[in-house]
Amino acid sequence: MIRIVDYGLGNIQAFLNMFKRLGIEASRACTSVELEDATKLILPGVGAFDHAMDLLNQSGMRGALDDMVLQQGVPVLGVCVGMQIMADGSDEGREPGLGWIPGRVRAFSRNPASASLPLPHMGWNDVMVSAGHPLFRDFGAMPRMYFLHSYYFDCEDQACVVATASYGLDFACVVSAANVHGVQCHPEKSHHVGAQLLCNFAGL
Repeated sequence: MIRIVDYGLGNIQAFLNMFKRLGIEASRACTSVELEDATKLILPGVGAFDHAMDLLNQSGMRGALDDMVLQQGVPVLGVCVGMQIMADGSDEGREPGLGWIPGRVRAFSRNPASASLPLPHMGWNDVMVSAGHPLFRDFGAMPRMYFLHSYYFDCEDQACVVATASYGLDFACVVSAANVHGVQCHPEKSHHVGAQLLCNFAGL
């Protein structure tokens, strides 16, 4: 069972609709009890880093998620801010992140290569994929996916970077470390390409 973590952020219904079209069983989880049968997790998110962490910490699910991801090895996919809060922290706020993948979230506005570009980075962009990662099984060399963000994940270990996109600079848009995966783009808004990514995650 894929459980989509509902802590008050992210378009849960869009994920449920896409998994239904794919014929993959999925449902939302609002409590730690509802997480117990999860074989995989989706951690969505929109908005600000600190707000996301505050809501997750207040949800009553933080401890269960840490245990499932870090101790039990349950595969998890963070999306947009759900990916960003997997880092140690963010230039956007003061709250510590989950620390599931070492790194820090940086602002495009503070990088000279991207500071003059319109923010947020919004719309369709090519994704440059590292060969062989199971999230991108049956993909072309450079799929296009939908983005909406003003911050990017700066991995401490570049071996965790699975795919990059370019917006003034090349930035990590997909990260992965063991059972922890994150995508900055929105698979639920990326049509057949996003559907294939979610299908691949379900098959991990």
